[in-house]
Amino acid sequence: MLKLIWNEWIKLFKKTGTYVMIGLLIVGVIAMGGILKYEDSNSSSSVNDNWQEELETMVSSDQEALDNIGSNNANLRMFYERQIALNEYHLQNDLAPPSEKHIWTFVYDAVALTSLAGLFTIIVAAGIVASEFSSGTIKFLLIRPISRTKLLLSKYLTVILFSLGLLAIVFLLSSLVGSILFGFPAEQSFHLAYRDGEVIERNIILHLIMQYLLYSIDIFMISTMAFMISSVFRNSSLAIGFSLFLLFMGSTVTLLLASRFEWAKYILFSNTDLNVYFDGVPPVDSMTLGFSIVILLVYFLIFHVLAFTVFAKRDVSA
Repeated sequence: MLKLIWNEWIKLFKKTGTYVMIGLLIVGVIAMGGILKYEDSNSSSSVNDNWQEELETMVSSDQEALDNIGSNNANLRMFYERQIALNEYHLQNDLAPPSEKHIWTFVYDAVALTSLAGLFTIIVAAGIVASEFSSGTIKFLLIRPISRTKLLLSKYLTVILFSLGLLAIVFLLSSLVGSILFGFPAEQSFHLAYRDGEVIERNIILHLIMQYLLYSIDIFMISTMAFMISSVFRNSSLAIGFSLFLLFMGSTVTLLLASRFEWAKYILFSNTDLNVYFDGVPPVDSMTLGFSIVILLVYFLIFHVLAFTVFAKRDVSA
């Protein structure tokens, strides 16, 4: 299996497009750092002396919204409860909201580039099987004494490794760029998280690592779906187009549905953001971490059953 994965890895990096994607990701991180540094140099980063009054006003406003709107919408109720709890924690502990730009705030901002990494992973996932059919090289692969299941699995694992590689590039490069442009925080930095009705302080580095891993689940599931479409329909364009649409629109549409319908919790994109169970609000009030994991496993199995079953039975003699 390792040899098969290595062969797929070599084939992937023989393509110019692979280096272009990696290059664009690197340029994206550096460009984001330059833009944020320019904005930071042209704005004041000093602590606002009136931050307590501003937070008290926000707490009062959120409490009013909670009483008026939150009582009719469980999701909004949890959202306002979280905002109030975080702001009150700042006030009770005399913690001014962070205004200093440093390495860890930049690494957090760079999470946005995981969408770009997801786009590139989808392109690879959609083409890694379909391109074999379109070029006719699939016949040469299948005449080898290797089962179709192992062959397809090696391609899928290559996609996952490529995805993890892109995420590692974003995390490590943003750490390097952030340290150069913004430096390290003057005081020990931590993240305030809201979980189970409590505000807790988290180590910022561990929090950021967890953020990147949790955001990767969305990429992981959509890439798996793109891989399935590529295997079943042998059409990379269909896989890329459909998967990209869901990557950028799936969560938005799902949130709109979740605000009105309980059954929306069974939709894939209601469950891909597991971060809401560690620091946030789930789309539907009745959702739990265990529920989302089960739903993700069900979709994962469906995608793979379709991909491996169709690929194993497909006639490629023509």
